[in-house]
Amino acid sequence: MKNIQRIKRQSLRDEVYHHLRDAILSLELEPEERLNDKDLAEQFGISRTPVREALKRLEDEGLVEAMPGSATRVAPLHKEEAKHAFTLVAALHALAARLAVPGLEKDNIQKLKECNQIFKRAIEEKNVSRAIEADEMFHEVFLVAAGNPELRKALETCTAKIRRLEMAQFGSLKGIKSVEQHEQIISACIEKDREKTAQLTEKNWLSLGELLTQE
Repeated sequence: MKNIQRIKRQSLRDEVYHHLRDAILSLELEPEERLNDKDLAEQFGISRTPVREALKRLEDEGLVEAMPGSATRVAPLHKEEAKHAFTLVAALHALAARLAVPGLEKDNIQKLKECNQIFKRAIEEKNVSRAIEADEMFHEVFLVAAGNPELRKALETCTAKIRRLEMAQFGSLKGIKSVEQHEQIISACIEKDREKTAQLTEKNWLSLGELLTQE
């Protein structure tokens, strides 16, 4: 893996976990790529124990899998698993929107508009990582305003199951309507219509899921 730096801070297991998780979700570590705890420990400049602990945590999340003979690899991309995850992600983001709408202020609406503009430019420029980041920033407005930390925890696990598929296929998608759907969501927020906002948000995620998981 490129650009690994020696870890100097405490909580090595968590540090290694976040480094590896980010590399897996960004596809720097590719699906089915072998992971050797000894090699990784040498690259990080630490002992093998925190690496093994981090790999076990990633395995529990479905991002890493242990193979027969004690080999470990990045989990393959599973469209069917991602399809199920999209259903949950859509429902959780809809709930966040429903909770958030009553408390949204003018600066929140402005933030949504700015994020959607960044998102639109990134799509036009075919900058996949930037587009996904902007989309994440857009929905983050609702997560913050919702004020429910359990929502964020639940989404973290589910989102990990779809992020790699987004990175792998987002740039080649045809017929993506997220920019327009975001605009509709913003309009519903301005109207303070929490149910409409929630429904549009769920539709936004489900339509993306359908595009990404179609055969």
